Amino acid sequence: RAIAFSTPIHETIAVTSALALIVFTSICLGAVLPLFLKRLGIDPAHSSTTIQVVMDILGVLLTVVISTFILDSPAGKMLFRILGG
Repeated sequence: RAIAFSTPIHETIAVTSALALIVFTSICLGAVLPLFLKRLGIDPAHSSTTIQVVMDILGVLLTVVISTFILDSPAGKMLFRILGG
């Protein structure tokens, strides 16, 4: 899709990095939250809706933070100078 729409490489890397971190975070949260709720004495079945809400909020936050770091920070700009972008 990035090639088809001629998306700049730095934007592609920012979105791909954010997506990878969101998926990793949701896997970890999905594995830990039911165990945590069970330990608190709460029905672990309630974790599904909790995970959805938390990941919606966290997904937006992670996308903004990673995109800002990659696209606007001095470290991100230096990285793309090194990569030749």
